[in-house]
Amino acid sequence: MPPTRAEKTLRTRRRMLDAAHRLFVERGWTRTTVEDIARAAEVGVQTVYFTFGTKRAVLKEVLDSAVAGDTDPVATLDRPWARAVLAEPSAAAQLALQAAGARQILERAAAVLEVVRAAAAADPELAELWRTNEEQRHTVQLRFAEALVEKAGGALRDGADAASAAAVATALLGPETYGSLVTARGWEPSRWEGWAADALTRQLLR
Repeated sequence: MPPTRAEKTLRTRRRMLDAAHRLFVERGWTRTTVEDIARAAEVGVQTVYFTFGTKRAVLKEVLDSAVAGDTDPVATLDRPWARAVLAEPSAAAQLALQAAGARQILERAAAVLEVVRAAAAADPELAELWRTNEEQRHTVQLRFAEALVEKAGGALRDGADAASAAAVATALLGPETYGSLVTARGWEPSRWEGWAADALTRQLLR
């Protein structure tokens, strides 16, 4: 059975996003053009503009799909891995699941996040995209921290509250820390995951 028109459109969109992802990571924001993306995806330049509107919009969707792992419009806290974090009854096991979830996301998205972070210094719209991503990450970690406080009977290390726990988790599980150890120092992602889980436990639990 031949693909429907909607399926063809979706495949073309995916091909453009894959090409853009690869080019942004390899060349950076400035040196990647819409023409480059169109050529790599084997579509016309106008197809890219018609589908996304601007190069910034392409990067935003590349980032969103890298973080999510797909293009489905499902919020992070509604995804199975996040639901598993919240449903886990053990505080220590919850932190291990947070580290595992962060690893899965950062293996896909760390390089694209670095493209956005680097470009943000010279591009106000991308600076806003970076700030939005930071806020989204913090929002997720705050919800996890609220659940952690409940599981720990309200007693975290050194009297930390949910806001403090979220700040610690956002820093430890952020792309900057991952990039420093995995990208720059050559750690295996599995090693980073174990280190992150241990660091979270030492920082947050008694």
